[in-house]
Amino acid sequence: MIKTALDDLNLPPIAKLLGWRVLDARPAEGWLKLGFEGKADFCNPAGFIQGGILSSMLDDTMGPAVFVMTGGKSYTTTVSLTVNFLAPARPGPIIGEAKVTQLGKTIAFVEGKLTAEDGTLLANATAVERLLDAAKAIG
Repeated sequence: MIKTALDDLNLPPIAKLLGWRVLDARPAEGWLKLGFEGKADFCNPAGFIQGGILSSMLDDTMGPAVFVMTGGKSYTTTVSLTVNFLAPARPGPIIGEAKVTQLGKTIAFVEGKLTAEDGTLLANATAVERLLDAAKAIG
């Protein structure tokens, strides 16, 4: 797999909780593929993963796609996130993919999706991300 700016980051607690891991990346294209672990602890009474958790997975895929595309120069803060839930998500592996559709000087537009291990499309999303200078954000 190709080296990305994510390789040198310490995972934050939320990423660890979600089972976040990089599966593939094409930084020049602003494309990122991640793996998550849909835990039984994330389920609602019907046995499906709660929508807020799926939204977190999408958010934690789309922001890092921008980070990878900028070579680690830009963190993001989400301005807006629109999620469509297309199928119930059961516990197990979940794949997140994101693509930066437009990268400006202060704003990025990103599309994302989550799929189950069998390829079922669980959710898709669009986001507007405000760009933050990574050097200033962590300083």
